[in-house]
Amino acid sequence: MAADPKEQRDDIGSGRIIRRTPEGSFDYRADDLAVEAPLEIRVGDESVAVTMRTPGHDEELAAGFLVSESLVRERTQIRRIVADHSDANGSIAKVTLVAGLKLKLQTAQRYGTISTSCGLCGKNSIAAIHQQFPALARTHVPRVTAKVLLSLPDRLRAEQENFARTGGLHAAALFDLDGQLLIAREDVGRHNAVDKVIGRAFLDGRWPLARHLLFVSGRASFEIVQKALAAQLPIVASVSAPSTLAMEFARASGQTLISFLRPPTFNIYSHVDRVIMEETVASLDPARARTKTDSA
Repeated sequence: MAADPKEQRDDIGSGRIIRRTPEGSFDYRADDLAVEAPLEIRVGDESVAVTMRTPGHDEELAAGFLVSESLVRERTQIRRIVADHSDANGSIAKVTLVAGLKLKLQTAQRYGTISTSCGLCGKNSIAAIHQQFPALARTHVPRVTAKVLLSLPDRLRAEQENFARTGGLHAAALFDLDGQLLIAREDVGRHNAVDKVIGRAFLDGRWPLARHLLFVSGRASFEIVQKALAAQLPIVASVSAPSTLAMEFARASGQTLISFLRPPTFNIYSHVDRVIMEETVASLDPARARTKTDSA
């Protein structure tokens, strides 16, 4: 008998559990869980980091990590990335750089094991990050409509197959300013999901991302906004709350931060000029829309 394809996946684990039902009885049933496993990122013979992630898209994760840590800046600097799952000590993403390129590993501050709940916990200061990634220029500011923003949650939710099964995965997605979904990834670590999205765009040569936006399914934490800055993403949106540090960082970095994006509402925390709000005002207040039209 052929194996069930569901059982062959390495990003979803199954087990038997006891579940109390709403009626008060107990059932013995199968349950799907998101897999959390270590991945070592190795550049040449140098081990750069070990991150706890959901298996899958490991090459993208490695590329996104190197970009967001400012260890590489150009696609041409990476010759190849190979995910090796045969090592007895676990999975390794092996990065080979072009001949003669040397990394400044002292610029990366997160070593050891990176947990799924923290991406840049080891960073010593925001000032150090701004030395690597300066604030976005305020000329030729890209803009997005409120209508497009309000469409993002449904579009991302349709891509969250594994979350629907496990309830234990974060999602990140890259959209253009017209709301077209370009890349979506899931992971137990929100920063890993973002690294996978950024890494895919980087490997595809879709770089920098100055006319795109990042949307994440959970909260907007500091490391999410920092990674977006590394990719020159001008707009970051999240379903849940931002942290105070994320808000302060976005304001200092020239990024637009939008959180609590839950149609029909959202909050804008920084650089509101990138959001076109007129059509939302018209749809919510027809009388005001008529006044604006009559006076035009």
